[in-house]
Amino acid sequence: MSKTVWHFINSGKCSASFNMALDEALLEWHSQGEIGPVLRFYEWEPATLSIGYFQSVEKEIDMDVVKQLGLGFVRRPTGGRGVLHEHELTYSVIVSEEYPDMPETVTEAYRVISGGLLEGFRNLGLNAEFSVPETVKQNADLRNPKSGVCFDAPSWYELVVEGKKVAGSAQTRQKGVILQHGAILLSLDEDKLVSLFKFKSERLRERTRLALPKKAVAIDRLTDRAISIAECADAFAKGFEDALDMQLEPLTLTKEQLEKVKEIEERKYANDEWTFRK
Repeated sequence: MSKTVWHFINSGKCSASFNMALDEALLEWHSQGEIGPVLRFYEWEPATLSIGYFQSVEKEIDMDVVKQLGLGFVRRPTGGRGVLHEHELTYSVIVSEEYPDMPETVTEAYRVISGGLLEGFRNLGLNAEFSVPETVKQNADLRNPKSGVCFDAPSWYELVVEGKKVAGSAQTRQKGVILQHGAILLSLDEDKLVSLFKFKSERLRERTRLALPKKAVAIDRLTDRAISIAECADAFAKGFEDALDMQLEPLTLTKEQLEKVKEIEERKYANDEWTFRK
C-alpha cells in the first residue's frame, strides 16, 4: 500500500515576517484543498525573537534590548512563549484536523506530530523522549509559566534529553487545519535570551538565567561532534516520514503563491498593529 504524500519545503533563511506569513498561507491553501499536508523547514535572517499570540510586548519584552542587538521581532499566530531564533532549525507542520488517525485534542495531536521530532533526534544519535508532567507541581507549572521564556519549562509531549527541553513547539487550529511549528536548538545563548525579557526583579532574572541550563539544552551540548543544519534537516525529514508514515515530495511555490505570501506579510506580520497588539 502506497504511503500518503506530503509536500516538503526547505525555505532556508528568511525574514521573521515572511516566515510567519508563509506558514499562514500554507494553512490557508491546505484548508481550501489547493495543496496537501506540508512539512516545512526554515531559518531566520536576522536572528529573531518571536512571541506567542497572547503575550504582551509592553509587559514582557524589553524592546530596547531587542533593537540594540539588531534582532528581528514578530508575533506568531500560535500560542506559547518567547523564542530566540538564532542557532536552530525551525519546522512547521500543516495538516488537516481530519487527517487519518489525527487525535482531536491538542495535547494528543502534539504527541502524534512531535513523533517526527522524536525520531529526528534519534536519527542524530540522541536519546530524546517526550516530556510528561509526573507531579502536581509540574502540571501546575505548565498551566502557569513563571516567565515569558519558552525554554523555561517543557510542555506536554515536547522533547527532552536527560530531562532538559531540546525543542519548543506551539500549535494553532484554524479553518479545520492544524499548524504546529517549533524550534530545534543547535545552540542556545542563555544570557542573550534572558536579556530580552522583563522581570519583576533582577533577582528573578538572575534566577531564571541560572536555571535555564538545567531546564533547556541545545544539540551542541549533547554531542561532541558538529551537527550542521543540513544534517539536522535530513535527520528530521526522515524522522517525520517514519513517524507519520508518509512520503515527502518537494513543493516549489508559484509566483502567484509568493505574491499571496507577500500580501499576508505586509498586511499582518510586518505590521506594527499586529505585532504590538497586546
